[in-house]
Amino acid sequence: MHTLDIYKRFLECDSLSTDTRSIVPGCMFWGLKGETFDGGEFCEQAIEKGARYAVRQAEGISANPQIIHVADSLFALQELARHHRRSFGIPVMAVTGTNGKTTTKELLNAVFAAHYKTHCTKGNLNNHIGVPLTLLAMKQDVDIAIIEMGANHVGEINQLCTIAEPTCGLITNIGKAHLEGFGSLEGVKRAKSELYQYLDSVGGVIFVNMDEAELVESSMPYRRKIPYQKGVVQPAENFPSWVGLESGNGFLEVSFRSTDYGRINVQTQIVGEYNFNNIMTAIVVGQYFKVPDQQIKSSLENFIPANNRSQIIQRDNYKILLDAYNANPSSMTQALNNFTKIHAQRKIVILGDMFELGEYSRAEHQSIADLVSASDFEASVLVGKEFAKTRTDQHVLKFTEISDLKQWFDNLEKDEATILIKGSRGMKLETLLA
Repeated sequence: MHTLDIYKRFLECDSLSTDTRSIVPGCMFWGLKGETFDGGEFCEQAIEKGARYAVRQAEGISANPQIIHVADSLFALQELARHHRRSFGIPVMAVTGTNGKTTTKELLNAVFAAHYKTHCTKGNLNNHIGVPLTLLAMKQDVDIAIIEMGANHVGEINQLCTIAEPTCGLITNIGKAHLEGFGSLEGVKRAKSELYQYLDSVGGVIFVNMDEAELVESSMPYRRKIPYQKGVVQPAENFPSWVGLESGNGFLEVSFRSTDYGRINVQTQIVGEYNFNNIMTAIVVGQYFKVPDQQIKSSLENFIPANNRSQIIQRDNYKILLDAYNANPSSMTQALNNFTKIHAQRKIVILGDMFELGEYSRAEHQSIADLVSASDFEASVLVGKEFAKTRTDQHVLKFTEISDLKQWFDNLEKDEATILIKGSRGMKLETLLA
């Protein structure tokens, strides 16, 4: 069936689902087919549960008028998402980068939502399936959309751009992540820069953090750039000047320049100097889109990190800095450097393996282990099969399995301690707190 015909049926539906467990009456069910599964096998079940239509990858025409056959279910989903996106004449902001893209996306959403009807990527739906699903969830009353784009191979960002067709965008930074797929740091740079290339080809706007040398270099050939930088005013754009401060309780305090109010101070509920650039980006983009400065201030002050990202969890007599959603050599180094600057009576660090580093894994884990060995934290702990291979100072504890770490953690004397917990999502370090 042609995309336009499917789209007419999509508009009759209230939502779209790829999982029969989340079927609601009146939705469209999309049966994706993968190497080891075929969601199309559940089309009848979806109809029985109340789906108005169901789409499956199959030859021919279904005898059931509620079931739609397509040649390629993933390609058809992406085409439908592109068609839906083209029904909106709104700014679409693309966000990618090695570290901080989800936090930046959430901060942008908080700032925009103070002034506009906003739609943004939920959770981590930032790949070739998640981006189409995000687009298809957009309602016609949306003023601005924020689409997070992730990738672990060259070419993926370009593909996502051709689906979402962003009008503006930014790269948070370029660092060591997914090296197994990208091949090298140069591969990461080439992949992320696909966003700049796309935006330049359509006359879109590129926001560039000039404090990130890799971004300055990557953005050099392109035209419509909005540069910003800590402590520097860009007179042509009338953007703010900045200062980032680490307050006594560990939360970031920032200030920015307002043409109406002068200097505005913002006391955030966000920990870690590595999050300063994410906050600065949200302010710059918010001002570009004419969000009132006082609304920017209030939205940032009310923002509380969640989903295991830079979370502060206060227990009766100790504090946990939980950053267990993702980890790579760049973010791990930043977290450790920040942790050394935090004022705390007792400091304990627990780090888990970093995934998808390929041939670089041993060297990168050893580099982090060297940093930990050189630290003077009260306790330093490494967990995982990759960290188990590293050479460390004798004061560093190592566990191969989370279960063994949890037994140690449960028996740990935690009074007055501040504990950093960081590792890749697959390590599931948040289970220590269960």
